[in-house]
Amino acid sequence: MVTIYERKPHERKLGLSRRELLKRGGAGALLVISGSAVISPEYAWGLETTSLKPETMATLIQVARDIYPHDQVPDKYYAIAVKGHDETAAKDPAHKELIEKGIADLDKKAGSGGYRGLGWEEQRVALLKEIEKTPFFQAVRGGLVVSLYNQKEVWPIFGYEGESYSKGGYIARGFNDIEWL
Repeated sequence: MVTIYERKPHERKLGLSRRELLKRGGAGALLVISGSAVISPEYAWGLETTSLKPETMATLIQVARDIYPHDQVPDKYYAIAVKGHDETAAKDPAHKELIEKGIADLDKKAGSGGYRGLGWEEQRVALLKEIEKTPFFQAVRGGLVVSLYNQKEVWPIFGYEGESYSKGGYIARGFNDIEWL
């Protein structure tokens, strides 16, 4: 006798279904490391590195996405946000060592596939929680607050129109519009 179990709507599993995982093309976007660049063939953008290793930059992009996760924000904006670490590392050997060593330690904690090899966001976030008090994590997180959210190209994704002064201020642009009441 074969019993068929049917899941009730309130018993649905959380997380990605196999179909959703395949539709997204795996756990994350594919980044190709070539020479001194990190390239996204799927979305046609690239990031050339000058001081940090391309592998380090690719992992930094993933770390940035895991620290401030926004599914609707493409990887290229995270790449722009972490590019400052490469520029600073070119001028400051101590910063270069901090970032390279921080990524190497993170890859070591992650195991054989490294940090980017972890397929599930929950696993990567658990690793980040372990290191959240380290200078490496604080440097990356602190830089992202400004470098990610100060990109004008990202503002429309969040519904932010930008500053209002040049457009007459908030009062003249619907501040007191209470049609919803």
